[in-house]
Amino acid sequence: MDNFERAFADLIDVEGGYTVDKGGPTRYGVTETVARQNGYYGDMREFPIQKAKTIYAVQYWLVLFDQLPYPVAYQLFDAAVNSGLFQAVKWMQRALRVSPDGKIGPITTAAIKSCDPLRFVLLFNAARLEFMTGLSNWPDAGKGWSRRIAKNLRKGAE
Repeated sequence: MDNFERAFADLIDVEGGYTVDKGGPTRYGVTETVARQNGYYGDMREFPIQKAKTIYAVQYWLVLFDQLPYPVAYQLFDAAVNSGLFQAVKWMQRALRVSPDGKIGPITTAAIKSCDPLRFVLLFNAARLEFMTGLSNWPDAGKGWSRRIAKNLRKGAE
């Protein structure tokens, strides 16, 4: 199983089924807005998992992730889905101690390919948690986000 297939299966385990939250109706972690932008116009309760998989592959998975150890790739993918690819890249850059501009260039690529995976997982999730605790909706969403990051720390140690 390649990194994307495994990461998608793990992410769906976290994202779950149908909910209505701040982003509106959501299934498999895909908001109705994102589903509509990707050509799905049906009821979100019926949103197909294969469509979610396609959206995740196109919008949140980078080819670079296939070249990384799974624990590193998963952290980046989960964060991209949860907070956007730009923010995930900035956390990656902070963890790697390179300039956090949100763009993956040759310096970031070389750093991520040569990093110690466990060290990366720890520093990445520290940057992620520091950022999230500063958000205005932390009091409401922080418990769930903390649990998600705790799961990611465990996954990074596997």
